[in-house]
Amino acid sequence: MKLISSSLLDELTTKAAASPRRRAHYNLHASSSDVVQRFVVVAQSDSYVRPHRHLTKSELCTIVRGRFDVVVFDHDGVITARNVVGEGTPNMAFELPRETWHTLLPLSDGAAFLEVKEGPYDPATAAEFASWAPEEGNPATAAFQRWVRTAPIGARAPRS
Repeated sequence: MKLISSSLLDELTTKAAASPRRRAHYNLHASSSDVVQRFVVVAQSDSYVRPHRHLTKSELCTIVRGRFDVVVFDHDGVITARNVVGEGTPNMAFELPRETWHTLLPLSDGAAFLEVKEGPYDPATAAEFASWAPEEGNPATAAFQRWVRTAPIGARAPRS
């Protein structure tokens, strides 16, 4: 049996704080070939999750610590929805259908979720990243991240 404990989340928080991506993963599935992929993701509040979509798979995320702002976009980078999910909110989980452009904004250090999606995992087709959002490591990510945190529904991603 595998348990998702507070000590595991604390350990992952420490790893996330030391990671250049400011997040850490813990796989519950045994292999990338498993037909159901299950893993815990812990993120620091400054972690950048580049807007992306999954072309063939939906994803289900249950928040297990902290809160996340889930931001949904159309294909042109216009924000179509945003919902805070997790502790202190009425929403503890979310499911995104396939082909949904989205990003997650951790609202506190050590925020964590359990993600479940169909396998097997193929890194070549796992995600398509938005051309209107900067790549991880690009100096423009900080400004983009600030924009996403405050932009209202209907706002279009700034073009660089």
